[in-house]
Amino acid sequence: MNKITRILAVVVTCLAIGYFSGMVTKSSIETWYPTLIKPSFNPPNWIFAPVWSMLYVMMGVAAGLVWDRIEAEKEVVKKALVFFAIQLALNALWSYLFFGLHNPMLAGLEIIVLWLMIFETYIQFAKINKIAGYLMLPYLAWVSFAAVLNGTIWWLNRV
Repeated sequence: MNKITRILAVVVTCLAIGYFSGMVTKSSIETWYPTLIKPSFNPPNWIFAPVWSMLYVMMGVAAGLVWDRIEAEKEVVKKALVFFAIQLALNALWSYLFFGLHNPMLAGLEIIVLWLMIFETYIQFAKINKIAGYLMLPYLAWVSFAAVLNGTIWWLNRV
C-alpha cells in the first residue's frame, strides 16, 4: 500500500467511527441533552459535527503518516498504532457513556483515560513523524475542552 492509500484507509476508518458515535449521540441531542443545565461556555450543538469531522480527518492523516513508516520502524510503528486504536475505541466509548447511557459522571472518568491515551499517542506519533504528532494536538486540545465541559455538566446536574 502506498502512503495515500494508507492515509485514506485510516481517515475513512476514523470518519466511520465518528459516524457511529454520532448515531448514538443523535437521539439524545434531541431529547435528553436539552434538559441538562449547561455552562455558559457550552458551544452550540451545530459546532460539534464539523469540529469532530475535521479532527477525525486530522487523526486519520496522522495515523496514515505513521503507518507509512511501518517498513522502516516496524515495532515502534505497531506500538504507536496500538495506542491510536485504543484511543479511537475510547473516543467512541465516551459517546456511548455520555449520550447513550446518559451518564456524565462515568463519561467524565472515561474522558480522563481517553485524554491520557491521546497524549501517549501524540508522544509515540511525534517520535515517528513530527507532522503526525502535530496533527494530534488539536484533538488533544478539543478533548481537554470536552473534559472540562463534561465535568461541568456533571457538576451542574448532579442529583
